[in-house]
Amino acid sequence: MDNSEVTKHLEAAGVKPTPNRLLVMKELLEAESPLSLAYLEGKLYPTDKANIFRVLELFAKKNMIHVINDGSRSLKYEACPGGHHSVEDQHMHFYCERCEKLYCLEDTPIPHIPLPEGFRVRSANYVLRGLCPKCAAKS
Repeated sequence: MDNSEVTKHLEAAGVKPTPNRLLVMKELLEAESPLSLAYLEGKLYPTDKANIFRVLELFAKKNMIHVINDGSRSLKYEACPGGHHSVEDQHMHFYCERCEKLYCLEDTPIPHIPLPEGFRVRSANYVLRGLCPKCAAKS
């Protein structure tokens, strides 16, 4: 993916395409699974952790990314498919407790949960935990 595509993605969300924002969004868009801050820090060296974190915070505030708490004490981040997320486009994830990889289950939407009147869902986090097929086969 080239920078002009990433620039269009940022501008569509009303975000100025600075060098750090381009770097972070490009990584998120090209990723096959959600990425941690530590992974991004290593991949985008010499960009420091604080700058990457500020970019992720902005993207989350602008609803451009999903922030996933998989229970590993490290949040994971993934770009929203259409550039702007809603609860309807969120999907389940599977965290392998052995290899510690987080898998997107994109074809498995988060189920609709009926809530009492007056509650409005803005975000959902649905993570299943266990062993991925590769790790399960080793057991």
